[in-house]
Amino acid sequence: MTNFTELFERLKQEQTSLNYELQQLKAEKKSADEQREGSPFGKREEGATEAFELEKRLALERRLTDALAEVEHALKKYEAGTYGICDLCGRHIELARLEALPHANLCLECKASQAKNARSRTAR
Repeated sequence: MTNFTELFERLKQEQTSLNYELQQLKAEKKSADEQREGSPFGKREEGATEAFELEKRLALERRLTDALAEVEHALKKYEAGTYGICDLCGRHIELARLEALPHANLCLECKASQAKNARSRTAR
C-alpha cells in the first residue's frame, strides 16, 4: 500500500522531471532562434515548417507548464496538510486514484461531473 510520503516523493520527482523538460525545450528554442538569425527567410515552405514547429513547441510547453502547475498544487496541498482532499467537495480522494495520479486534486465523482459539464458546453 502506498502512503502519502511515497506519493510526495513521486510528486517531487515529477516536479524535477517537468522542470528539466521545460529547460530543455527552452534551450532548443534558443538554439533554433540563433540558427535562424543568420539565414535569409524567404521561402514559403520554410515559413510553414517554422510555423508548424513553433506551434508544436508552444503546445508542448503549455502542456508541460500545466502539468507542472498541477504537481506544484499537489505539493502545496501536501505541505498544508490537505493532500488527498477533493478541491470541490472536500471529501477524501480515493487512494487508488492518488496512486495512479499523485497530482489528482478532485475525487472521481467531481472529476466525472467536471468532464460531463465540459462535454455539454462544447456540444452546444
